[in-house]
Amino acid sequence: MATTALNLNVHSPLQAACDAAKTGGRILLEQLGKAAVREKAPDDLVTDADVASQNAIRQILTSRYPQFAFMGEESTPTEQTAAQESGRPIWVVDPLDGTANYVHRLPGFSVSIALVERDQVRLGVVYDPLSGVLYWAGEDGPAMKDGKPIRSSGCTEISRAMACCSFTPNVHRNDPTVEQFLRVLERCQSLRRLGSAALNLCFLAEGCLDTYWASSVKVWDVAAGYLIASRAGVVYSHENGSDFDLWKPVFLASATGPLQQQMIECVKV
Repeated sequence: MATTALNLNVHSPLQAACDAAKTGGRILLEQLGKAAVREKAPDDLVTDADVASQNAIRQILTSRYPQFAFMGEESTPTEQTAAQESGRPIWVVDPLDGTANYVHRLPGFSVSIALVERDQVRLGVVYDPLSGVLYWAGEDGPAMKDGKPIRSSGCTEISRAMACCSFTPNVHRNDPTVEQFLRVLERCQSLRRLGSAALNLCFLAEGCLDTYWASSVKVWDVAAGYLIASRAGVVYSHENGSDFDLWKPVFLASATGPLQQQMIECVKV
């Protein structure tokens, strides 16, 4: 499968992603508390702000880099498949990660943009519109928060860990995730469910969280945050300990290898 070579030693693709993320975030703030809400599926919300944010992001990215494909959460399944099968680098975009928080005007939503070539994330940007904080990373160098390097916490003991998880929107009490939650809750220092996978990974990257697992997210939720956290020293795997798969992201991520091994024992089902 042919692919277009990237030169990310220049900052123009990263700058485009930053500009697009801030534009999308501005739209989210303008429509906060005003955007119409509907269900894509039971308990899976979408708003007019999601769509408006994605349209603006897409216009910026595709006008500057028409040679790259585009895959957004609010794209049709046909468009998403076509982008993945195009053989070109892909802008992978979540125009509003944390929609439930957004709908309830609760802090904890973001814009996530990654540039992915095959299975490799070349750059990632996550923007928190409410705080104005911008996280980013490229293939080389450290993860950054508002232009300053960040690093994971270095936590090695689950008993001292601030943990986080993501549930499916319509989780039931007999879902394996609930059992995982209880196992980790018994062993960790504290456990949170915050609502934005992209921000969770950035919090992990800067040491606010020590470990995070998710089984119900999509590539656009985590591609940018995955790179940011990786560049900050975070360890990844499938939640059963096998290799992490970007396109099917059932995963566990921790600040260190020792903590990752303890978490794997907790969340194995």
